[in-house]
Amino acid sequence: MTARREDRRSKPTRRLSEQEVELERLRAEVAAWRARAASLPVRADAAPISSSGRVVEPVYTALDLPSDVIAATGLPGNFPYTRGIHPTMYRGRLWTMRQFAGFGTAEDTNARYKFLLERGQTGLSVAFDFPTLMGYDSDHPRSEGEVGKCGVAISSLADMETLFEGIPLDQVSTSMTINGPAAMLFCFYVAAAEKQGVPIDQLQGTIQNDILKEYMAQHAWIFPAEPALKIIVDLFEWAAEHTPQWNTISISGYHIREAGATAAQELAFTLANGFCYVEHGIARGLDVDSFAPRLSFFWDVHNDFFEEIAKLRAARRIWARHMRERYRAKEPRSWKMRFHCQTAGVTLTAQQPHNNVVRVAYQALAAVLGGTQSLHTNALDETLALPTEESVRIALRTQQIIAYETGVPNVADPLGGSYYLEALTDQLEREAEGLFAEIEAQGGVVQAIESGWFQRQIAHSSMRFQAEVEQGRRTIVGVNDFVEEAEAPVEILKVGDEAEQTQRERMHRLRASRNRELVQQRLEALRTAAAEDRNIIPAMLDCARAYCTLFEIRHVLEEIYGSYREPIFF
Repeated sequence: MTARREDRRSKPTRRLSEQEVELERLRAEVAAWRARAASLPVRADAAPISSSGRVVEPVYTALDLPSDVIAATGLPGNFPYTRGIHPTMYRGRLWTMRQFAGFGTAEDTNARYKFLLERGQTGLSVAFDFPTLMGYDSDHPRSEGEVGKCGVAISSLADMETLFEGIPLDQVSTSMTINGPAAMLFCFYVAAAEKQGVPIDQLQGTIQNDILKEYMAQHAWIFPAEPALKIIVDLFEWAAEHTPQWNTISISGYHIREAGATAAQELAFTLANGFCYVEHGIARGLDVDSFAPRLSFFWDVHNDFFEEIAKLRAARRIWARHMRERYRAKEPRSWKMRFHCQTAGVTLTAQQPHNNVVRVAYQALAAVLGGTQSLHTNALDETLALPTEESVRIALRTQQIIAYETGVPNVADPLGGSYYLEALTDQLEREAEGLFAEIEAQGGVVQAIESGWFQRQIAHSSMRFQAEVEQGRRTIVGVNDFVEEAEAPVEILKVGDEAEQTQRERMHRLRASRNRELVQQRLEALRTAAAEDRNIIPAMLDCARAYCTLFEIRHVLEEIYGSYREPIFF
């Protein structure tokens, strides 16, 4: 009996000893392999550097994994969600297939939405024109020449009603990419749903509403940082009660990456922004579990295939850990990062544009292998103009081929356990945590924006990458290698000036037909709510219902909050 007890006690020790022996054997084997491999020739164009500048080893083994990799990885649907937020992932439900679309007038874009829905798209994604992104009406002097050119022109509830005419808002999920005036466009959307007779608690979708990354990278802002953050928290608070199925923010790494950031910078800067929004909500006195489940994310999917998959896995793990341990969220829905992905617009080339179909396909596959909940695939001609119907059809079919022909959705996180992928996931997580410490040393997100720290970090990474391309150290097919002198042009979509004239006439009719006295009353109520530091969403929604225009709402709030002026950083 005593011998049996001793034998049982010794088993874990024997197993540990066997494991140590196996690791020593592996170390010796890898060392011998490296010595042999070092004597062999390699391709002159073989770049052991990722697109983010990270050294990539020629082989990965169990020696490259952290000792607690199994605990850190877990299973799909289990904390910390490295392998996905749902147990069955795409076996239960495919990702939402969205195509970012908008041009010309609301009628033009309405027709494109119906075209896409008829061909199997499962969610809508609104691209607004530049005047709308900046909070200007179509007939404002600063809008001249830009109306409808790079997105749809939406200046009031009337335009929003037209945009979704014949599209039941209780049956589609809508994403709206807008930031500075995000709350205003959201109110137009809610009012349009009311006009359709749709209960607003049934609305599903996302408003981007991420102002911090605008200061860092994209520059479509209106108000200074603190008032802008106040409006965002107002929306968190109001939507939690009135539109509980609506994602109140899409915290975006996409634009940070498009501006030139590395994968680790996109990961860290975006998550830091997310934590900043959480902290502002908690500071308002909101229960973190009342708004955190409706926070979503938006990631860029670049060319470096495995790095992008690892980035998405690391993002889920970091968010889950910080939400549970740092912010004391008790609800598992607050720990789960839900996100949309878009293939990388910055990787599209004007040269040999049909190559972009291949780039987008691999990027889309990386997004799916990384566990995205929603996906936009860029069209081959988007580096030249807004996409044609033919090119956007190919982009949508790319997603459908992945979904229905490849077999990839049949297994959750099918690359999980790969030595390389797990090591890269862990490495990106460590790099992100290091960047969090640097941000804290700058005084936090807002202070680092105001000092230009983020902007300089992104600019330096962008310059490094561009220098590599220009010096031929990084190959871009069709641009600095495999170049063709004579290329056949592709057909592009051209948006004329008719949209601007149409919008001007529509704005004139709107102002003549609406109740002017009611408009002034509603705008004054909004001014009072802002001046008294109350939640402004109810008053803003009343303005939308009265057909106040986008710029009228912006102007009233600007009088109270002021305007943001970017300091000179370089």
